[in-house]
Amino acid sequence: MAEEQQGTEKVQIVIPAEVAKIMSKWGGHSIRLAAARGALPMSGPNLVTVLFVFYHGENLELKEKALDTLKTLPAQILLAALSQVELHPAIIDFIVKLRYLDSVVMQAALSHRMIGIKSLLFLAANSTGDVLDMLSHNDEALRKADVLRTAIINNVHADKVMKQRLGWVEPTPEPEPVVEPQPGENAAAEDEEAESPVEEEIEEESLSKYQQLQVMPVSEKIKMALTGDKEWRTLLIRESNKLVNTAVLKNPRVSEGEVLAVAKNRSASEELIRIVLLNRDWIKLYEMKKALAVHPRTPLQKAVRFMTFLSEKDLRELAKSRDVGQAIVNNAKRMVMAKTR
Repeated sequence: MAEEQQGTEKVQIVIPAEVAKIMSKWGGHSIRLAAARGALPMSGPNLVTVLFVFYHGENLELKEKALDTLKTLPAQILLAALSQVELHPAIIDFIVKLRYLDSVVMQAALSHRMIGIKSLLFLAANSTGDVLDMLSHNDEALRKADVLRTAIINNVHADKVMKQRLGWVEPTPEPEPVVEPQPGENAAAEDEEAESPVEEEIEEESLSKYQQLQVMPVSEKIKMALTGDKEWRTLLIRESNKLVNTAVLKNPRVSEGEVLAVAKNRSASEELIRIVLLNRDWIKLYEMKKALAVHPRTPLQKAVRFMTFLSEKDLRELAKSRDVGQAIVNNAKRMVMAKTR
């Protein structure tokens, strides 16, 4: 048993015999320095424990070396440490604060039953991308403290969809001041006259775009798919010609909502799904991962990878689903069983 000072807080950690031997005077400073560099043969959990103890010790040289080692330690070693059921929360917090940008390591940390609220709040305030996405869907973590939802909502990297899912309500814009009509002016009549032609214009324009498509050559359709507005994109994504519909996804103005609609469309072509999968920004979104995981044209290997980011609730639904392939159902069942052990 070792007692370590962590700020003003003391924590007690059970030290394995192998680690205790290194902590002792055995072998002298050179042996402990080699351990701090990760140069001694030992298991991943023991190495991480050694680094934790050295980092919180009084020897500055060992402290610096331990810090450098943990920053560059292969993810497999950290995953081995995080696989320990009784890993001390202080050690998990140590890993979290140094490797919070590593989504693979953080996935294991977030699923560990011993992770503390201090670590979760740190991730809520500092994480980005996949890590923040995983945390925002971790129902078990969110139940630990209401303040965690607030911290995620206040994170500058949280998008509107994520914040709304956590209970954030977008502020209502201030209404524009009403300008009173001058005496003698019939404002209502003028408004009615002004609105009617606009509505007719929009309807006629929409109809004309559809009519134009009927006689438009493929080259013009591709050009319009690459440069057109949302209305054009909505029409052209439905085209059967893959040169046309795939060009829509290359339009610089295409929105994440439009891409998500493609991912959720089970009849979307293999080529459309392939383009979505190649865009890292799109597949960062949780809803995109969820849609792609169950899409029949997503390669199985990628679908299984996306499933590792899904919440337990979504996995349970997949395990009972009759709308997805059996391989996905079986994998969902395995993942649910692993989470409940």
